Amino acid sequence: MKLKRVLCVLMAAVMVAGTAACGGGGDDKSGTAGDNNTTEDDKAGEDSTGEDNAEEPSGDGEDGADDTQTEEPADDGGSADGQVLKVAAVETAYGADMWNEICEAFEASHDGLTVELTIDKKLEDIITQQMKSGEYPDVILRAVGAESGLTETFVKDNNLVEMTDVLAMTVPGESTTVGDKILPGFVENSITNPYGDGKTYLMPMFYGPCGLFYNQGLFTEKGWTVPETWDQMWELGEKAKAEGIALFTYPTAGYFDAFLYALMHEAMGNDKFQEALRYGEGVWDTPEAQQVFDIIEKLASYTEPTTPANANDNDFQKNQQLILDNKALFMPNGNWVIGEMAEAPRAEGFEWGFTALPAVTEGGERASYSFFEQIWMPAGAENQDLGKEFIAYLYSDEAASIFAKSGAIQPIQGMTDKLDGDNKLYYSIYDTGAVAVMDAFATTDPVEGITVRSTFLDPVNSLVTGDKTKDDWVNQIKADSEQLRAALKE
Repeated sequence: MKLKRVLCVLMAAVMVAGTAACGGGGDDKSGTAGDNNTTEDDKAGEDSTGEDNAEEPSGDGEDGADDTQTEEPADDGGSADGQVLKVAAVETAYGADMWNEICEAFEASHDGLTVELTIDKKLEDIITQQMKSGEYPDVILRAVGAESGLTETFVKDNNLVEMTDVLAMTVPGESTTVGDKILPGFVENSITNPYGDGKTYLMPMFYGPCGLFYNQGLFTEKGWTVPETWDQMWELGEKAKAEGIALFTYPTAGYFDAFLYALMHEAMGNDKFQEALRYGEGVWDTPEAQQVFDIIEKLASYTEPTTPANANDNDFQKNQQLILDNKALFMPNGNWVIGEMAEAPRAEGFEWGFTALPAVTEGGERASYSFFEQIWMPAGAENQDLGKEFIAYLYSDEAASIFAKSGAIQPIQGMTDKLDGDNKLYYSIYDTGAVAVMDAFATTDPVEGITVRSTFLDPVNSLVTGDKTKDDWVNQIKADSEQLRAALKE
């Protein structure tokens, strides 16, 4: 399933990450990601919450959602005579059927409960007008990074119900807590915990790891081993070059978003990584940051020379085809590429392989960026206890199985054991030692002529062609970071 299109718009108003959908050309995946960082639709955002909300903003840990809670949420089914739970979910490539089935199952476990589901590809167009008149959904599935900036606006306005207590709830019908079922890292990031106070406000839902795809059949034929360090990667590059094969290609420069975040986390460690995401003064002069630039510069020298010419919406699949034709060894991508290239010709014995980035040092961290969707509750929700119980139910084995039938996979412990084929290969990456990275560059007010993409991603094309040097790129990053830092949204 081509998760790329909405998954990769993630870099919006908090520190992002993304939603799973399909459509459009190859550049949609991360082309909008960088742009969303500096072009938040403020008007749409204001319309989403309105200026005259009856509810006081929540999320500050003082006068927020806790004031509206009068009892602990129930963690099992029961009587709900006359209650109506309003659930709103954006429709993605996974379709609407799974949400209908989920809501029906939850409704059936509560006598007298009605679950009203609103699901639409343009969800904001429906619920914005309702929220203006004070009618809020109880639960909303909408990830950061949407063009409307809906979720970011609720975050910015401290207009969310805190979800930390949901992590401690027992999953309905099971004996495990929600927090214990969620994979490490998925509620310990700046998206789910946007205020840096250790409290969770957005809950992780469907996810998609990104890493390096390759032809396992070719590696088997040649007796090559997938590199575990960058030094091993350069050694393999020389072997491949001797046989007329490039080490690397990429669909478009936009695909360096997930690649760059993972590499930065490996080389810089989490503290400096977080500093860099906020364009910290002097951070790009550190030895750790310089190591990131050195690796990308060297990788550019090993990149198939035709790549930049085809790195656009119309021709990006020609670069992906290089992997299938054994003309390049690795490319950064997400699992949508498997379906995207399903009908493409391929070398005899071709078999998809997928791996995290090589480690910077022997035995060091190997990272894989993960896009994921979020589910949350607006402060104006009327049925907050029931809404939290519904969210807790979404992490049950029953719910996870319903979602998985449509290809929507959640970051739940043991979920990969239930998958097979390419899906198992893809989603097992964190089970085999890869570190999940999920943060992204901080959102800023618009800065004319500067986006995350134009600063950090597009210059890779020029590195490959030789039109720009590493020093040119680093100097641009430093200069642009000065302006982005000054425009940070607080």
